[in-house]
Amino acid sequence: MNELYPLLPLDDWEPTKKTLHLYFQIAGKIRMKLMPKKNHWWHVTLFVSAKGLTTRPIPYRGKVLEIEFNFIDHLLEVRICDGRQSSFKLENGLSVAGFYKKLMKILNDFRIEVKILAKPYDNLSTEPFENNNSYNHYDSKYVEAYWQILKTVNTVFEDFSGRFLGKCCPVHLYWHHMDLTVTRFSGKRGPDMEQADRVEKEAYSHEVISFGFWAGDENVRYPAFYSYTYPSPEGIDKEKLQPESAQWILSNNSPMALLPYDDLRKEDDPYNALLDFLESSYRAGAKNAHWDIEDLANK
Repeated sequence: MNELYPLLPLDDWEPTKKTLHLYFQIAGKIRMKLMPKKNHWWHVTLFVSAKGLTTRPIPYRGKVLEIEFNFIDHLLEVRICDGRQSSFKLENGLSVAGFYKKLMKILNDFRIEVKILAKPYDNLSTEPFENNNSYNHYDSKYVEAYWQILKTVNTVFEDFSGRFLGKCCPVHLYWHHMDLTVTRFSGKRGPDMEQADRVEKEAYSHEVISFGFWAGDENVRYPAFYSYTYPSPEGIDKEKLQPESAQWILSNNSPMALLPYDDLRKEDDPYNALLDFLESSYRAGAKNAHWDIEDLANK
C-alpha cells in the first residue's frame, strides 16, 4: 500500500516542485497554442500517461505532435507522427531557461512554428522562461513519488467519473495550479461573473462540482484532496463528509471540502476512502444546489 501512496512532504521537495511546475507550464502553453479551443479550457491540460505526463496528440498542419514527461527514464520526449523524435534529460541543474530553450530548439528542428507568451501564469515566479535560471532543481526520487500518486489518484478519479451520467470533464492536470482534477456539471448556466477575468468566466460558465488533488502550496503546506461547488449553496458545510478526517474549510470565502493526503494514507482501504470523500462531497454540493442526483447517477 505504501508503494501506491508514498510520502510526499512538501518541505522536502518544494524546490523540485516549483521547477517542475514551470516545466509543465511551458509544455502546457504549447498545447494551448496549437490545440483547437474547447470549453472550460479543456484544450490546455496535461494527462497522466504510462510514462509520466503527456500533452496527448496535438494536431499541426496535417501531422500530430506529442510532448511527454517520461518519469521512468527522466526524459522530456517529443514525437511527431512521421517517426521523428527527440528528447533531453530531466535532471538536477536543468533550469527553467534550459528546459525552455531545449524544447523550443527541438520544435524548431521539427519545423513546428509556435509562439507562446513565454512567462509564468498565476505563479509566484514572474521571470520570463528564457531568463529563469533560479529554478533548477530536480530530485528524481520525489518526482517518481509524485507521479506514483498521480497514477493512483487518476485511477480513482476515472472510477468516480464513470458513475456520473451528466457532462463531466476528462481527468486532467491543470498546469496553472498543478492540480489533477475532474469536474461534474449540472447542465445549468452559472451566474454572471462581471468582475471575473476571461479565464474564470469560461471555467465557471456553468454550475460545477469540482474535485482535485494538489501537492500543497504556500497556503496549504501539505498534499491534499479537495472539492468545491460553484456557485456555493447555503448549508453545504453542514453536510457530513467521509472519511472522518475530511473537513470543511473556508477558501475564497466559500466552503471547500478538504482531505489531507497523509490522513488518507492512514486508512485501511485508501482507494475506497478516497471514493467516499468524492461521493460525500459531491452529494453535499448536489443536494444543497438542487441537482437531480438520481437522474444523473450512472447506476
